[in-house]
Amino acid sequence: MPPETLEEAAAAARACTRCGPALPLGPRPVFRVSPTARLLIIGQAPGTKVHASGIPWNDPSGDRLRSWLQLEREDFYDASRIAIVSAGLCYPGRMPRGGDAPPRPECAPLWHPRLIDPMREIRLRLLVGTYAIRSVLGRPAAAALGQTVQGFAEPLSRGLFPLPHPSWRTRSWAAQRPWFEAEVLPALRDAVRAALVG
Repeated sequence: MPPETLEEAAAAARACTRCGPALPLGPRPVFRVSPTARLLIIGQAPGTKVHASGIPWNDPSGDRLRSWLQLEREDFYDASRIAIVSAGLCYPGRMPRGGDAPPRPECAPLWHPRLIDPMREIRLRLLVGTYAIRSVLGRPAAAALGQTVQGFAEPLSRGLFPLPHPSWRTRSWAAQRPWFEAEVLPALRDAVRAALVG
């Protein structure tokens, strides 16, 4: 039997209902893949606005992420250049005390190898948020988030760039860490440009 193509994997992922009983709004996998993509954005999981629209990062957090990257919306959504595959493909629901629940733990092990491995032109992977960082780097993200983000140079040498989640909470986080805007964002923008050029 021939190996699964990226198109076949994407079709299977879009039809996935594995976590359906645990998802309060039901399954709606949201992602973008392309064999020509050079930049991969690994986020945490869709929120309610993204679940409703089916467009990844189609919310205020996405606006902030695009600002960090200095990418216009049309460039950000050019799937031929930028792929988006989060740690969880579906909206996972809310925590009892507020905030989105973590991505479903079954999701990344099931779909990341099938969706990401065939994208052989990827030059840079952005790990956006603690769950995305943990899913790839395996680090204790919450306590060490600042240390992980400030130490971006080491993972960048392996084509990985860890970032905080660009939610409204990050404003105060960044204000307490001036190095984020002074050092991390310029390096991020340079790395993204280098990945997308050519």
